[in-house]
Amino acid sequence: MENWDATETAQRIAAGDVSAVEVMEATIKRAEAWNPKLNALTHFDPERALTEARDPRPGVFAGVPTFVKDLEDLAGVPTRCGTAAFNPGPAKRNADTVEQFLGTGLIPLGKTTTSEFGLTASVEPAGGTPTLNPINLAHTAGGSSGGAGAVVAAGVVPIAHGGDGGGSIRIPAAFCGLVGLKPSRGRLAMMDKTQHMAVRIAQMGILTASVRDTANYYAAVEQAAPAEGLAPVGHIEDAGSQKFRIGAFIDTPLSNEVDPEVRQATEATAARLEALGHEVQWIEAPAGQDIADDFLLYWAFNAFLVKMLLTTAPRARARKLEPWTKGLAAEARRNIFKVNGAIKRLRAYEATYAAMFEDIDVLMCPTTAGAAPRVGDLSPDQPFEAKREKLLKLLPYTPLQNISGAPAISVPMGKTATGLPMGVQLAGPTGGEARLLRLAFALEERA
Repeated sequence: MENWDATETAQRIAAGDVSAVEVMEATIKRAEAWNPKLNALTHFDPERALTEARDPRPGVFAGVPTFVKDLEDLAGVPTRCGTAAFNPGPAKRNADTVEQFLGTGLIPLGKTTTSEFGLTASVEPAGGTPTLNPINLAHTAGGSSGGAGAVVAAGVVPIAHGGDGGGSIRIPAAFCGLVGLKPSRGRLAMMDKTQHMAVRIAQMGILTASVRDTANYYAAVEQAAPAEGLAPVGHIEDAGSQKFRIGAFIDTPLSNEVDPEVRQATEATAARLEALGHEVQWIEAPAGQDIADDFLLYWAFNAFLVKMLLTTAPRARARKLEPWTKGLAAEARRNIFKVNGAIKRLRAYEATYAAMFEDIDVLMCPTTAGAAPRVGDLSPDQPFEAKREKLLKLLPYTPLQNISGAPAISVPMGKTATGLPMGVQLAGPTGGEARLLRLAFALEERA
């Protein structure tokens, strides 16, 4: 069972080869064995999961165990958002995003760790225990969906709920050797917290161990609730025969300090796609330093809003926010009169991004500029400027699709000499998930 993906697990349950209860019992044992090493769970409720497994909801993944990221509400469970700044009670209902996720038949065993309010790329709480990468426990699993990446990569569950506001699905996917698709804006149910954002950068999604699990999930969600105004994804089952024009790049204005192994693997991936008949052209990075600066200011502005809310909310303790969150809030406060201009330029970038796809079908680049850092390298306790510089150099690729609202998927592209996974990012125009899944299938088949 440990090596079954979600699709095979559901098929075997449906065929009667194994019961949902047996699958859940095996998953509970794996979680109990792995979590003391990983620290990937904030809530674990085997009894509730076993009860649901006796009569699972119907769906493409009926009876398959999973976990929900602790940024969204799961009924009966506190939503802690990775922070010590408040102590919430149990959620009264599932968030819309969680209800959609569980509507495919998945059964939640609890919730996974996240960085504080999803604001950074590793789960290393100040004064707490970090979430570790099962591939190498000396390294981070990434963030902010780090707990989700850890439990899927460890084989505890084959699929987990995640969210992506600047790369938070794709980064742990790359660090943990998984498949992580950030969907088009509006493809899935929207987070309650995102509804009123000036630029709706965050979308929910999933991390999986196989491309077909990701494809089957989006097909099932689309069948239940088609997205308005977006081209349908359809049920993608293989690479298909269509050939795509791919614009590839590695260096960016933010970082040309790309790890040599990542550079080599990206070039090898481009060659593999060319060998499959796709047209690959090397292009300049599709955004400059100005967009990066605007995104970081907007990111900081959201931390500023969080801090302001915690200052006035009952029982909240803003003083307990982590140094990184406080640093972001202070950065926004210092530049508060620049925020409106940044928001306007970020909104305008959507059209700029869309225009690129007149000449190409897909953008290709590394997901991250290096493999998973060692635990402590991205700690929130370090000086704000030092951590900011590290993040900009390591993660120059993923925010563009959050700004534009377009889809992007991270697919494994091999490992470093020390055995750490690396990911390649394939990105398309808004509504272009189908082409990304076809290319992901092609790369998976050739792996």
